[in-house]
Amino acid sequence: MILQEISGNGLVPLIIGVYLVCHSPAILMIIIGFIYRKTKPKTAKILFIISAVYFLIGLGICGSMF
Repeated sequence: MILQEISGNGLVPLIIGVYLVCHSPAILMIIIGFIYRKTKPKTAKILFIISAVYFLIGLGICGSMF
């Protein structure tokens, strides 16, 4: 019911866009971590940890907006 009211105003694409923009650094860090996984495992591990923390913080910030 609430989703129909929000999508009628066109806010769903806006919310998805903001979510992707806010989490794009973490997504890039995960991709780079998978690239470096074989050659530099320590760097990849650090990138995975940082991206996980970034996702948790971003989830808290995005969750507090709703």
